[in-house]
Amino acid sequence: MADDTSLHWRTAWIVGASSGLGLELAKLLDGRVSTVAVSARSEKSLRALQAESHTIAAYPLDVTDEEAVDSCVREIENAHGPIDLVVLSAGTWEIVSPPGLDVKAFKKSMEVNFMGVVNVLAHVLPGMTTRREGQVAIVASVAGYRGLPKAAAYGPTKAALINLAESLRPELSAQGIILSIVNPGFVDTPMTASNDFPMPFLMPADEAARRLLSGLENKDYEIVFPRRLAWGMKALRLMPNTLFFWIVRKFMLKS
Repeated sequence: MADDTSLHWRTAWIVGASSGLGLELAKLLDGRVSTVAVSARSEKSLRALQAESHTIAAYPLDVTDEEAVDSCVREIENAHGPIDLVVLSAGTWEIVSPPGLDVKAFKKSMEVNFMGVVNVLAHVLPGMTTRREGQVAIVASVAGYRGLPKAAAYGPTKAALINLAESLRPELSAQGIILSIVNPGFVDTPMTASNDFPMPFLMPADEAARRLLSGLENKDYEIVFPRRLAWGMKALRLMPNTLFFWIVRKFMLKS
């Protein structure tokens, strides 16, 4: 438990909490809200986290299974009351480079990273809109700002999440629901450990979780870290295509 300062949420649900950012956020929330429901495919990891916690409850889940998502939402709310904070951080990352474009990698990325989010939203938003309160955070990535080498399967799913959040935000705000998009840069997690390329401004997962929690408390729309990398990526998004592709060839592609 990070400290004994209580937070205003009662039941928080972190999807993708077995490692990395989701795991560290669960630790920060533990003991500071009534219940921290945690989900991921790894039941063993979730049970271990629950055993060492104050308020964490494990709910193993595959977010690509919509029926299982529906059952999980009902199980959590029946046991702990309405979910008033959802953080969607489940994700998968696979390096792909032409000409070896593995179709399975693209399908898996879309099913987990994008449709997994849609499956959860479809089953938590109706209750939140009925109550006219709730908070949702979707973890995308600065890789969703522009297409990058090796991220052809991953980046488009994050771009889709950014667009999804932009599409939903106005209507959800009118119904009393706070929606945030979280765009991390490189965070030191098991998912990034396999990267064979330089990762500028690599941030420890616990520090990233603190930045995320601060943004949630402030009810920020976009929560982004580390800022230096985010500024660089935002600048790339504004560049003319000719200049952008020159920078990619010059500085990002290995000879």
